[in-house]
Amino acid sequence: MNPWRWYAAAGAAMILTLVEVGLAQPQLAPRIGYVYPAGAAQGSTCQVLVGGQFLESVTAAQITGPGIQSKVVEHFKPITQKQFNDLREKLAELMKKQPKDDATVKEIAEIRKKLMTFSRNINPAISETLTLEVTVAGDAGPGRRELKLLGPLGLSSPLVFCVGQLPEVAEPPAKPAPEVRRFLESKFGRQDRPATPEPDTVIKLPATVNGQITPGDVDRYRFQATKGQRLVVAVSARELIPYLADAVPGWFQATLALFDDKGNEIAYADDYRFHPDPVLFYVIPRDGQYVIEIRDAIYRGREDFVYRIAIGELPFVTSIFPLGGQAGTQTPLELRGWNLPITRLVHDAKGEGPGLYPICVRKGDLVSNSEPFAVDTLSECLEQEPNDQPDKAQPLALPVIVNGRIGRPGDADVFRFEGKSGDRVVAEVYARRLDSPVDSMLTLSDASGRQIAFNDDHEDKGSGLNTHHADSYLMATLPTSGTYYLRLEDVQHKGGPEYGYRLRVSPPRGDFELRVVPSSLNVRGNTTVPLTVFALRKDGCDSDITLSLKDAPPGFSLSGARVPGSQGQVRLTLTVPPVPLKEPVTLTVVGRATVNGREVVHRAVPADDMMQAFAYRHLVPAQDLKLAASGRLTPRIAVKVLTPTPLKIPSGGAARVQISLPPLVDLGNVQFELSDPPDGLTLEKVSPSKDGAEILLRSNASKIQAGLKGNLIINVFAVRKPDAAAKAPAAMRRLPLGSLPAMPFEVVGR
Repeated sequence: MNPWRWYAAAGAAMILTLVEVGLAQPQLAPRIGYVYPAGAAQGSTCQVLVGGQFLESVTAAQITGPGIQSKVVEHFKPITQKQFNDLREKLAELMKKQPKDDATVKEIAEIRKKLMTFSRNINPAISETLTLEVTVAGDAGPGRRELKLLGPLGLSSPLVFCVGQLPEVAEPPAKPAPEVRRFLESKFGRQDRPATPEPDTVIKLPATVNGQITPGDVDRYRFQATKGQRLVVAVSARELIPYLADAVPGWFQATLALFDDKGNEIAYADDYRFHPDPVLFYVIPRDGQYVIEIRDAIYRGREDFVYRIAIGELPFVTSIFPLGGQAGTQTPLELRGWNLPITRLVHDAKGEGPGLYPICVRKGDLVSNSEPFAVDTLSECLEQEPNDQPDKAQPLALPVIVNGRIGRPGDADVFRFEGKSGDRVVAEVYARRLDSPVDSMLTLSDASGRQIAFNDDHEDKGSGLNTHHADSYLMATLPTSGTYYLRLEDVQHKGGPEYGYRLRVSPPRGDFELRVVPSSLNVRGNTTVPLTVFALRKDGCDSDITLSLKDAPPGFSLSGARVPGSQGQVRLTLTVPPVPLKEPVTLTVVGRATVNGREVVHRAVPADDMMQAFAYRHLVPAQDLKLAASGRLTPRIAVKVLTPTPLKIPSGGAARVQISLPPLVDLGNVQFELSDPPDGLTLEKVSPSKDGAEILLRSNASKIQAGLKGNLIINVFAVRKPDAAAKAPAAMRRLPLGSLPAMPFEVVGR
């Protein structure tokens, strides 16, 4: 039923409740589960299959960056269980006909084709497909892009799409579910030729091959290689789809094996250092045919087990040193890797602010992978050997960043500095976050050898796809004046030229990073929607952070736009103006705080809160924050919160919130509900009042303590109660109307 007709039937009073809250349907926005192939070569046009859910209304695909265009070709939705049963019965009837005329034969073939789309085990999240035609310009920049789908019901979350430099090879999309094929063969006989082992796909180097792994599947690619070739085989799988929420360990765990022309396995890789996606390096011993094989480590598979393999004599950087440099200076770099045209270069950080910058090299027309290079404002120095014992400790003048290496297995680096009683000192390792294999361990001790502080792993929620937070961090207050020692070593006692690190030793530098979730917002014009901002605080920063929109179109505003100093996240609301938006809008959220007397301003990085293996959650960065305003505009009849904010809620007591409502509103047709409130805070009731309505909130003193701050978001629903006089009364229905603007609160003592 058209929801607007439903509202009209409920009467004018119901219509008036659509106050800056509107009918939002984010649950019907398109969702992407996989993209196959997950890339295309420069100067090519290809068909791309997008698997997902709610794709029927999609009208366009958006791919970030210049030089790439796409259009929707076809939508496909598999048949349901009922449709399958009906078609199966129909097929049985047709098969009984003797003889079968041409029309019957054709109908049988069509039914078989439809039946092959059914699977009892199909994941609803990837059950539909959308075919796109993607055209990549010859001068399109190579590398990672993001693809989103757009339709009347909104914008999807992003998924990776790559622009490649090599010729591309793609297997046909994954075949129908095996149980359907077995059913058809058992009931109605085989209609195809007996199964034979699939031959190896023949490719010519260099190339990028694309495929999908189904249960028990093994894909093999045969190629000709010559003696002395320095072969690089690099898989992208988890890099394409960061987390599969319903799979363990949470991603497609690819393995690579290389075979010679006699079928002997001569090389194998199941990861690349701490990255799940394997990279295989091999020097070809003699001319001949070779085969590269890819599969899942435990033979799992599904349509979203998508991979890309770059294979050939490709430039590949395995490490750089040092891992960073000081802003405004030039830093000589040493590069290690395969097929590199140079092994040294200079990074010029003039004009660069603190942050990460990619280091890559070009060999002919090919650009290598990139390694992160950290730029900071502190003074820097190089680690100096020998320094593996306290009596040989390298002296440091704080604050400083040390660029060093765990140069050999079992190596340890020891540093000393002078401190005063009561000084607060931070020691932080950047290694794993800079693509180094170091699994660090830090120990701070005094001159007598007494341990003051120790740390092995420290979680950094802003470090992208890391699932093992192996970088160490400690902050300590020095008990006395004197000499102190820092010992840095690898937990696994490994080491080598690629085991670089950056060690910051300084007083606390209060700071923060921001993540805004989700990266795609779907609303109706003239509505208010919630979003979440995570504050990733550093060195004990406890400043309030004020949030705002930067360069947003007129009429966009935030409510509850402050992260309290005691909080690591806040839910706030975004209000969208009553102006139709023909295209999605890019928004920028910034945060400001006063930290140790200085103003600190940071952009909130768009991200998506993704689940790994049923349990773990990660903030996966996206390239931009997009908002799509879809559907009709809602009537603009303002509802205001009349109670001063922040709302004071007594611990173990109640607070009353007055809101204005138009006089014709019937509260019997509207429900108010707290959205994700803190445990112990409930919305007890809503009553009519002189100015509109009064909302009664109550806190449970055993669950919620004084001092808690944040925002309260109230969702609004239109309800239709069952007709008691009807013979078979329907259950109560409610439709989401949206959210009221976020309301700041503070729990206080009674």
